[in-house]
Amino acid sequence: MFDAIASRYELVNKLMTFGLDTRWRRRAVADLRLPRSSVVLDVAAGTGDFTRELARQGHRAVATDLSFGMLRAGKLIDQRVQADASALPFRTGGFDGVTCGYALRNFSDLAATFDEMARVIRPGGRLSLLEVCEPRSGLWRAGFRVWFRRVVPFIGSLVSDRAAYHYLPESTAYLPASEEIVRMLNRSGFAAVNHRRVMGGLSQQFIATRSS
Repeated sequence: MFDAIASRYELVNKLMTFGLDTRWRRRAVADLRLPRSSVVLDVAAGTGDFTRELARQGHRAVATDLSFGMLRAGKLIDQRVQADASALPFRTGGFDGVTCGYALRNFSDLAATFDEMARVIRPGGRLSLLEVCEPRSGLWRAGFRVWFRRVVPFIGSLVSDRAAYHYLPESTAYLPASEEIVRMLNRSGFAAVNHRRVMGGLSQQFIATRSS
């Protein structure tokens, strides 16, 4: 499915978020609080939005994704590795940080994926995750549901793949509650896990430090 939408993936993302996803990724990378030239793994990198932002902020980024089509469609990516996030082919403690954008709900084994993220990050390294969310406010929530569940699939069917963009809103059903994600990250070996809602709850971010 992701191979099929790779060529239009970034375009649809921009249309879905009115371009705000660029700002959210910029903040998520800055929140790693890592020195320049840090080595950071971008898990479920897709076509490389996060990977390129890491490079723009001076880091050495490695993109990994299960979809070879998404990696192949990505531009300006120096290092890309096709891999299953629950069995990463990288040495233990080999990265200063890990990022992941809007993919947690797509992992078939989220706990194993968090374990692997923790394994490849050195002690004291940093994690920054972005994921979809639903606003708590009644008016915001109602508007979000109409946009995400009806308008987004319509836009996707016009410019990309109809089935894929019906799946993506439905996939939020596979996403654990934010409190459970925090507990899962703690169990995998992350400390000081911080969760924040972005722009009224249109998105959410998890920031954590790898325990020593």
